[in-house]
Amino acid sequence: MLQRKAYRQLVAWKNESKGKTALLLEGARRVGKSTLVQEFGRNEYRSCLVIDFFQAPREVKGYFEDYRTDLDALFLYLSAYYGVELHERESLIVFDEVQMFPAARGLVKYLVADGRYDYIETGSLLSIRQNIEDIVIPSEEESLELEPLDFEEFLWGMGERQLAELIRKQFDGKTPLPDNLYRRALGLFREYMLVGGMPEPVSIYIDQRKFAPVDAAKRRILNLYRNDVARFARGYEFKVVSVLDGIPGQLSKHEKKYTLSSLNKNARSRTYEEAFFWLADARIANLCYAASDPAVGLSLSREQTALKCYMADTGLLVTLAFADGQETNEDVYRAVLRGDIGINEGMLTENVVAQMLRANGHRLFFYSQSGKKQGEARMEIDFLVVRPYADAAMKPRVCPIEVKSPRQYGTTSLDRFKEKFGKRIGTQYVLHPKQMKAEGDRLYVPLYMGFCL
Repeated sequence: MLQRKAYRQLVAWKNESKGKTALLLEGARRVGKSTLVQEFGRNEYRSCLVIDFFQAPREVKGYFEDYRTDLDALFLYLSAYYGVELHERESLIVFDEVQMFPAARGLVKYLVADGRYDYIETGSLLSIRQNIEDIVIPSEEESLELEPLDFEEFLWGMGERQLAELIRKQFDGKTPLPDNLYRRALGLFREYMLVGGMPEPVSIYIDQRKFAPVDAAKRRILNLYRNDVARFARGYEFKVVSVLDGIPGQLSKHEKKYTLSSLNKNARSRTYEEAFFWLADARIANLCYAASDPAVGLSLSREQTALKCYMADTGLLVTLAFADGQETNEDVYRAVLRGDIGINEGMLTENVVAQMLRANGHRLFFYSQSGKKQGEARMEIDFLVVRPYADAAMKPRVCPIEVKSPRQYGTTSLDRFKEKFGKRIGTQYVLHPKQMKAEGDRLYVPLYMGFCL
């Protein structure tokens, strides 16, 4: 069983809410929501009743419609059908894949008010039109996003918990790892980029240490996503698939902003808005927006039409990039692992940093200046986050992040960015494939430490 950081958040919700709210656990299909919640229910409650609305028969759904005003009868029938005894204030009821039956979500307000049991809903595509029609979104709902495993969780699964703890300690102390541990951590990080953080591929890799069966599992997940597009994105499914398939090509360019003209010379952002929203809502993609005037409130200067689109899981990006054949064999993965094949590593490293930032709760922003205006210097900052800054009494400041995949690189954009925005800027981070070092307010961080940001 893979250990997930979100488990601690579920425990905190149980202890703090005490039945006053339901928890909505959102995440992509196959990201491990059901497994996590069922483990939580088994460990933290006297009993756990799980209703999977992907598979629930009409009879069970009928209970919610026929007994919505008679909760005693509803609980009685659910308990009898699933063979689970319910205990007041000691049982958890799970509405798994609740997007398949919005009426159950609409009933949450009254179930929470009743107060007998705790409730967790899991789902994806929870904001698309057909999944919120005819229901009132309950205000008694807290939400939690479950992301793919980050590198730290991957290390736990690989039996490298001590290394993970040491990486955090060295990051906090701004101290490099010893060379042998640095090489080991960087090698494991490269494995993580290829495997990704979806639980099934990670579990297969932990058991077999082979990439071919991992790739097969990732292809099954991508096929599942395509089936979801056909099922839920009716009327604009071609646009969704076009954007999805275009992600590797867009990220392999030096300029990684998504260029719609590459899909269709007449394409406009307003006609593709719904496609990007769908991929983001399904947690298949992470959208990164331009901040035109970076300050602590990055959202205040967000430009809707200038965005980068990353895969939510870098392992799936790798498989999508090799999707021209029915399978990707072991030798190809091994060659990528060694750096012996001409895949654009910048595409992978920038995507995996985006993934780690999202896992830490950061919304994604970047800064770009074309240099086409008179007196304007060209610059491109990969990511912007807001973090406390020691030289400003720990007040929040904008922290630019540059991601570098080659060992030789320049930092002209960072220099220009700092010069332009001055006191707004806090620590500047360069994530690179070399050891950690500090130079004034600029910190050079090994890529594998990205999960510490």
